[in-house]
Amino acid sequence: GLSASNLTIKNSTVEAKIAQGSRYAYSTQASILYYFNYPTLLIFSIFIGIGILFDIIGVSVTSSDETVFHSMNSRKVPGADIAVKFKKNASKVSNFCCDVVGDVCGIISGTAATAIATILANQFNWSLLFTGLFVAAIVAALTIGGKALGKGFAINKSDIILYQFAKTVSHFYKGK
Repeated sequence: GLSASNLTIKNSTVEAKIAQGSRYAYSTQASILYYFNYPTLLIFSIFIGIGILFDIIGVSVTSSDETVFHSMNSRKVPGADIAVKFKKNASKVSNFCCDVVGDVCGIISGTAATAIATILANQFNWSLLFTGLFVAAIVAALTIGGKALGKGFAINKSDIILYQFAKTVSHFYKGK
């Protein structure tokens, strides 16, 4: 049945759960504030940079000239064989570089942006909504701006970029 003592017990249980949740939320905020520092921003910047770099690589693979790499391969230039393989599979390589790596970096940098916005909002007592929007706008501007600048560079220097990328990959990949 329903009695006054039964309601009191249920109310004190709810109050205890609320207090427990508040302590957890405070300790989480305190640990987030403790761990927010310049390395956090550095890691955040690295993921934006990786996304831009792989977008440049993906564009350069699709816009480079395959005959250059065949010529280099015939002279046994290190990495030229890998460049030919990349160029023959340009759509797959570009898809992987631009879409897969780009999307993963975008998700990670977006998640980091959310954490940074939460930290800033808590640290300076700002509105979480507006802080989140501001940080998201900065991330979008850096990512989109970097990729836009990188595309022109990738098209103009596609052969050099593809060769340098293939040469780097050739240190880790020894084909048949």
